This record gives sequence, structure tokens and C-alpha cells, in this order.
Amino acid sequence: MQADVLNIQGKKTGRTVELPEEIFGIEPNDHVIYLAVKQYLAAQRQGTHKVKTRLEVQGSSKKLHRQKGTGGSRKGNLRNPLYKGGGTIFGPKPRDYDFKLNRKVKDLAKMSALAHKAKGNAIVVVEDIKLDTPKTKQFTEALKSLNVAGKKVLFVLPDEGENLFLSLRNVPTVEGVLLADVNTYDIVNAEVLVLSETAAKVFADDTAEEVK
Repeated sequence: MQADVLNIQGKKTGRTVELPEEIFGIEPNDHVIYLAVKQYLAAQRQGTHKVKTRLEVQGSSKKLHRQKGTGGSRKGNLRNPLYKGGGTIFGPKPRDYDFKLNRKVKDLAKMSALAHKAKGNAIVVVEDIKLDTPKTKQFTEALKSLNVAGKKVLFVLPDEGENLFLSLRNVPTVEGVLLADVNTYDIVNAEVLVLSETAAKVFADDTAEEVK
């Protein structure tokens, strides 16, 4: 599928880039998207939750009274989980929530997320932006020209341009990411996917190499 390349004024440059049908034109698989997002969010969890068991709380270990003959129930010590200040039964322990997901599943999830954006006309290709100095105002004006201001934007770049990253990091609705670091969650979480012209061409080049 062909995509027009826009300049920072939001006008067509007359150039187009090919977004491969093998990536952007597939039938999206929602289940693998769910798995990839679940795996990403699980990996973000610290898993440092911890409660004290009856072995770890403070309190005397002496038996409260003898086992039989009191007319009351049997009791151990004050650290019994049934008493106030006692330990916790089956409480959470530190653990890692991350789980393995096969590379082919991750790749399919990413392609499915990109296909959803393509079907929803939520992909914008803009010419490579070169800034001599960090200018957030200039960047926000470019967003207005591209009709994506106020939307959650994922701005994908082929390499790290320091001035551009410094310009966009203060815009709360925009997240800048390198093409190599794009993941399914970032794509799904954004309303609009903005690709730089060079980043968009990488998809076509990589697909052509795979075909060869």
C-alpha cells in the first residue's frame, strides 16, 4: 500500500513510500495482540509485594494455655494468623510476573497492531525532521499541521536525533521511540502512528530482503 509523504506543514511532498502488504495489510490477530500486551504489562510489574508469615511477625512463641481442660478451644501462640497482629496466611511473596512469548507470536502481534492502524487510517508518514536546536514550539506547530495535535501520538524514528527527542519529550501526548524499540503495546496505546520517511522505508527494505 502506498502512503503519501507529508512535510511539516502537513502538505504532500509528491513522494510516496511503500508500506508492505505483508505487514500492514494482513488480517489482524487480536488474540496475539492481547498476549503481547499482557506480557509487556506483566514485565513492568516489580513484584516486590511481601507480607509476614507467623514465623516472621513479632510475638511470644509460648503456648497461651494448656491443650486440654480449659473448656476453651485449642490455642497456639500470639503469632497465630487468627489473632490481631498475627501472621498472614498464603500472603503474596516476591515473584516475577514476566512470562515467555515466542518470537513469532511477538512479530505477528506487532504486525497485527500495525494492520489495525493501517485499516483505521491512523498512520501518517512525514519527511525526516531536522532541528538545529531543541524547539518544542516548532514541533507542536508541526503536529497541528499534521492534524494530530491533542491525540496520543507514537512518533517512530529510525535513529536517535537528540534535538528532536528533546523537542518532543515535553509534549505529554507524544511518545518518541526508535524503530528498533517499537513494541505492540506502544502501537496499541497510541491513537496515531507517525512514521518518519526513513523509518517507513525500512519496512519495505526489510520485507524485500526477506523475500529474497
